[in-house]
Amino acid sequence: MTDAFRALADPTRRAILDQLRAGSRTSGEIAEQFGSSWPTISRHLSVLKDAGLINAEKEGQFMRYELATTVFQDVVARLAEWTNASSNDGHTDA
Repeated sequence: MTDAFRALADPTRRAILDQLRAGSRTSGEIAEQFGSSWPTISRHLSVLKDAGLINAEKEGQFMRYELATTVFQDVVARLAEWTNASSNDGHTDA
């Protein structure tokens, strides 16, 4: 779970995830959307994959990436637990 939160902390990785919400993409299609070098995008994709947030599948000479929804469900469940715990502890944030 820590790897997922760390991966989500970066705005470029969140932008990649936004792209993948619309469907799977090849690494080249993802890279076209950024002004970063290919090694930089590849590193972001690797972090997302290692965190379990995306899946990668070899398609010919390309890699195709898609969202891995199970980890997102775990992250949302954890956030909901924290939200419920903080709303039941008698403290208010003002």
